[in-house]
Amino acid sequence: MITELTQIDHYYEMLVEKNSQYEGIFYVGVKTTGVFCRPTCPAKKPLKKNCEFFGDAQEALLASYRPCKRCKPLSAPSYLSPDVQRLVDAVETNPERKWTDKDFDSLAIHPNTARRQFKKYFGMTFIEYSRARRLGLAFKHIRQGEPIIDAQLEAGFDSGNGFRDAFARIMGELPSNSKEKRVLYSTWLETKLGAMLAISDHEQLYLLEFVDRRGLETEIMVLRKRLNAVIIPQQTEIIQLLTQELSEYFNGQRMTFTVPLAMIGSPFQQQVWQQLQQINTGETYSYKQLAQAIGNDKASRAVANANGKNQLSILIPCHRVINSDGTLGGYGGGLERKKWLLALEQKMAQSLSEPSTVPIASAR
Repeated sequence: MITELTQIDHYYEMLVEKNSQYEGIFYVGVKTTGVFCRPTCPAKKPLKKNCEFFGDAQEALLASYRPCKRCKPLSAPSYLSPDVQRLVDAVETNPERKWTDKDFDSLAIHPNTARRQFKKYFGMTFIEYSRARRLGLAFKHIRQGEPIIDAQLEAGFDSGNGFRDAFARIMGELPSNSKEKRVLYSTWLETKLGAMLAISDHEQLYLLEFVDRRGLETEIMVLRKRLNAVIIPQQTEIIQLLTQELSEYFNGQRMTFTVPLAMIGSPFQQQVWQQLQQINTGETYSYKQLAQAIGNDKASRAVANANGKNQLSILIPCHRVINSDGTLGGYGGGLERKKWLLALEQKMAQSLSEPSTVPIASAR
């Protein structure tokens, strides 16, 4: 149980804020109800005097608290409500389907609920989401050289003008010019520390960030313009591999990753990112040490800037760089997450050095 008063005060503030950057960092036990919750639980917040804070769910269970039925602290944190998840699953089951408001009746979901909740999570309505998914399939057909009329019909558009207008709104240009565009695919991933957004093509991973990172929308826009790409919601084999390896990592079972990475940046930035990958799990560098490692001990500030431009969180371990005085420094995903990741990796590195432990998964 967490007993330091300053930490308790801080965690209580984050609990009241429902701060998503503290997912997995702490759990709160409520003395008056006997349940324990996530920091983002939607239930009414208890008084601070009625709270006990724990570093993990097991501690809360051992203290005789039972898991909250609303925020379900024993499962992976999900930013998607059950209604939204059902709609996403419905689209993936039949991505060619043309959805209308009437179709929500079969799922027992009110159209206004679907519209409002989808707008909150994805920045678009469900109808817009399903249309983007269909147009993504059409885009694939066009790039493979199939006639536009075939792609139009596959996407469920009876009108050529309607298809072109919808395509231009989402993809940014008319289909006749689309062969020059790259297609990237995005997926939300649930982790112990909260939801992450992954963007890949069929060969490499381009972006992995926590969804509450400040400036994420700008990062995505810059990536799209830099690569002349469109981004559509879809799972890929690259993201499936990433999901598996991230799960192993967060469970303390993996120290290295095999996911192929696309490092989009200047030669200097790429040099810094490559050096970051040389920092062993369980170790940290200062910004000065990182600058020295790339052969320029006066480039600490430039190294810190390159560190902050990293778009492949965890896999390019910018969280392993700290200040020279031992303080954490910055981290786009939040300092509490950085602290948690470093503690996890130190524990993994220590367990690997002990002969009685189960072998950690390594690069294949």
